[in-house]
Amino acid sequence: MSEPIDQLRANVAATPPAPSAMAGYLRKVHERAYTVVDADVESLVAAAVSEGLRRLDRADEVLA
Repeated sequence: MSEPIDQLRANVAATPPAPSAMAGYLRKVHERAYTVVDADVESLVAAAVSEGLRRLDRADEVLA
């Protein structure tokens, strides 16, 4: 195997499992990747932004 692929495999192996909230999306990607649409990705981005904002709000509360 090439070194970049070996490094990619090592990175994946060192990554913790995905949160259970992503199970539905990951199952869809694994079983029917051809059905993933923009709305699926937008939903993931929205969840990530929402969590980021929640953490920012919490940090603001702690610092206030």
